[in-house]
Amino acid sequence: MSLSSLANAQDVSREEIRGLDEQIQDVKQDVISLTSELNRLEEKLLFPSNTQAAFFISLAGSEDFSLESVEVKLDNQVVAHHLYTYREIEALQQGGVQRIHTANVQTGGHPLVINYFGKSKSGKEYRGTATYNVEKAVGPKFVEIQIAGTQSAINFKDW
Repeated sequence: MSLSSLANAQDVSREEIRGLDEQIQDVKQDVISLTSELNRLEEKLLFPSNTQAAFFISLAGSEDFSLESVEVKLDNQVVAHHLYTYREIEALQQGGVQRIHTANVQTGGHPLVINYFGKSKSGKEYRGTATYNVEKAVGPKFVEIQIAGTQSAINFKDW
């Protein structure tokens, strides 16, 4: 085999490798797209819009308050309990919103009880509890639970 044919063979195999790499990247993008679509379909099947109720946690702009945990009771049953990481606390302090629970709920009234625990930067502990009656109609229901930690207050907002 001559030196020039060896160089041509290396060029061809580099081109083949580039082509395979591009195909692999295309397949990865397709898999990511399909996974995203499957997740949306799964949510629609598990939580149809006419019975869906979703609950979200947010903080009332206090950067000196660090949320430690939240417990959510719906219809007198604990449906969610969450311990917060440093990154989650940071995101909430910067205006982020966390979906803490999604459920299928019949139309009518449903008691919602929220308990939280947190600390101020100085180390003072804050706890709060609030009750809210979720009025579910036909169609999706979204409820924001806004925690104002240092005031030991919880506000509810229907979307």
